[in-house]
Amino acid sequence: MRRTALALATLLLCASAGAANTPGTTRIPDAAMSTAAQLREQALADNTGWQVVESLTTEVGPRMAGSEADARAVEWAKAKFKALGFDKVWTEPVTFPKWERRSEHAQVLGAHPQPLTITALGGSPAGTVEAEVVRFEGLDALKAAPEGSLAGKIAYVDFTMTRKRDGEDYGIGGTVRSRGPSEAIRKGAIGYIMRSAGTDSHRMPHTGITRFDDGLTPVPSAALSGPDADQLNRLLARGPTRIRIALDCGWDGSYTSQNVIGEITGRSLPKEVVVIGGHLDSWDLGTGAIDDGAGVGITMAAGHLIGQLKQAPKRTIRVIAFANEEQGLHGGKAYAAARVKAGEIVQQHLAAESDFGAGRIYAFNTGSGNPEGSREATAKIAEALAPLGIEYQPTKGGPGPDVGPLAAKGAAWAWLAQDGTDYFDLHHTPDDTLDKIDPKALAQNVAAYTVMAYLAAESDGSFGSEAKDVVPPRE
Repeated sequence: MRRTALALATLLLCASAGAANTPGTTRIPDAAMSTAAQLREQALADNTGWQVVESLTTEVGPRMAGSEADARAVEWAKAKFKALGFDKVWTEPVTFPKWERRSEHAQVLGAHPQPLTITALGGSPAGTVEAEVVRFEGLDALKAAPEGSLAGKIAYVDFTMTRKRDGEDYGIGGTVRSRGPSEAIRKGAIGYIMRSAGTDSHRMPHTGITRFDDGLTPVPSAALSGPDADQLNRLLARGPTRIRIALDCGWDGSYTSQNVIGEITGRSLPKEVVVIGGHLDSWDLGTGAIDDGAGVGITMAAGHLIGQLKQAPKRTIRVIAFANEEQGLHGGKAYAAARVKAGEIVQQHLAAESDFGAGRIYAFNTGSGNPEGSREATAKIAEALAPLGIEYQPTKGGPGPDVGPLAAKGAAWAWLAQDGTDYFDLHHTPDDTLDKIDPKALAQNVAAYTVMAYLAAESDGSFGSEAKDVVPPRE
């Protein structure tokens, strides 16, 4: 009996060993795991990420796409990549429509006159409208309103987001912002306001891009701060309420910015790249610290630390400061289109973007159109990330915003989930400033991106990138 059990155990062990070395299985060498452990500890003690974010938010400040500060941010990024020791630094053009904000005011009229704190939604036209407000609890309620029922009135959608670690409610709040104005116009509205897509209770409204469907005449559209939305609700409970909205903003031609790219050249497979990055632009209300100065700092620091090794990884580490994410993923789309045109999708070994603030990373996964062969390698990366408090969640995740277009063309992606419990307290507001970043949490992010990017670059095999159209999961 013991001899039979021993034979069975030996057979299973051999089968397991054979499976582990099956052609097509991606693996991480033991030596790379040892180096990754050293990089992890080095990154936790390093403050490069903080220094980069401090520099960007102090020397450039807010960087709205198409603004004078956009150009300064590009020059800053080029200089910073060079100062951090990247082997190669270059730019790729990104052209997009230019939207400007000049002034914005709102006030309650009638028996209870008072100002309201608002901000124009990106893409809103200029204009002054004065009308009665009609409140809706959510976008579905607005859609259900009878045709023409808002003629000569201002639509108001009052959806309240709740705090969640993964920021799930932003899917609803962001849709209220992007789709609400068009729905209001279809019902006859002459203006649109919404409770900000945020979770704070501060008198700081959240901006963000909106869209108007083809064939519709855009109307002035703005977001109220949370306290102002509450105030308006109390006024509406007392009876019909009229407000005036005066916005000076709008589209003004086109602008060409740049994706700024830095590389640490790989030692044996330099044309294959591990892509990490964040977006360089921000909205104009704050200084863009968490959105997305943090992502730029995290990934620049990770590339820098890998570049300090005595021996470069097998593949190239490519760090991208993407242009104009905020108004339509323009930088990410341009990068993906350029890779498709050059036939380089397969060379995009693995791609990840940090664009959810500076909260600690708590989960990790990778994915592609064909992820099974890379499961072993993904699990090994997760093993190296575990000391950072990061859990392997093999059924979850998706590509970040700017690498989403690349993933949609077949590139493999990595997901490093950040704790966004308080992210939407600050997102797109004047309160998005450097003091909101915890340096220790930022260092944990740097350590995670350093480990992930290095091990992916050192892997034997593929994470599944291939040139084909796919529908990647949402992050």
